[in-house]
Amino acid sequence: MNFKMTKFSNEKKRKKVGLALGGGGAKGLAHIGVIKVLEKYGIPIDYIAGTSMGAFVGGWYAAHGTTKILENLFLEIEEGEVLPVRKIARNKKGILFSDKLVLEGLEDGFYGRKIEDCDIPFAAVATDVESGAEVVLHSGSLLDSVRASISLPIIFKPVKVNGRLLMDGGFVNPVPADIVRKMGADVVIAVDVSSRWLNIEEESMHLRNIYSIISKTFSALEYQVAQRVLKEADIIMRPAVLGYEWLEFHQAKQIIAKGIDEAEENIEEIEKKTGYKQVKKETLLEKIIDFYVP
Repeated sequence: MNFKMTKFSNEKKRKKVGLALGGGGAKGLAHIGVIKVLEKYGIPIDYIAGTSMGAFVGGWYAAHGTTKILENLFLEIEEGEVLPVRKIARNKKGILFSDKLVLEGLEDGFYGRKIEDCDIPFAAVATDVESGAEVVLHSGSLLDSVRASISLPIIFKPVKVNGRLLMDGGFVNPVPADIVRKMGADVVIAVDVSSRWLNIEEESMHLRNIYSIISKTFSALEYQVAQRVLKEADIIMRPAVLGYEWLEFHQAKQIIAKGIDEAEENIEEIEKKTGYKQVKKETLLEKIIDFYVP
């Protein structure tokens, strides 16, 4: 009775599921945990829209159908491999990681791929530097689209795509629930990893803490803007990642675990709203009882 075989009781009744993955720097690694739980329960993902780190994780999954390599990539990061904001600001190239680990992983995972070739329909959200307008990238180079979506000022340089200079999509649409709805999703699952507040009184204004203030400012901004688009979501998950900083990628294991915990807590609601039902595989004893008991 411990082994379960999962399937849809009626494939025709299954609703199309869309996943909206929000931005939040290292906190966005919680998306990996969420996807792992959906895979565990056999919940299919029909559409993905992502912003910033959500575009990174979502784009990877849409292209590869797994997050295993991506997860291992981040688990290799150790404390000290992320440059302090002071050094990032001085670096004209805007390099985030001292050994370029994630940048190289980004190119290895996305180079040469087009969005329209992904197994799962995917869209990345970016912001037009000149106009401040939202730009939804749903075709063309997957690498360029994800790079544009994650190009947070101070951390990365803006990226030119189709003649437009683009930066991080968190400024206009931190959790693109509305985008994945437009893509055709019947049920929209949104994962919001942004912070809810910024308490300056708790932060020292010394230079050694300016990184913390900057990251919390971005997170607070994303949270406020996200409230508008989250109205389009049927299920909103908020992994408990508020205690992590924007660049704490060395905490990948713990952050991914937070995503797993949050998805496990919401799995019954997900199954209910998607029309999904788990069917147990009967044991021999249960089959005998069913045969003899009318």
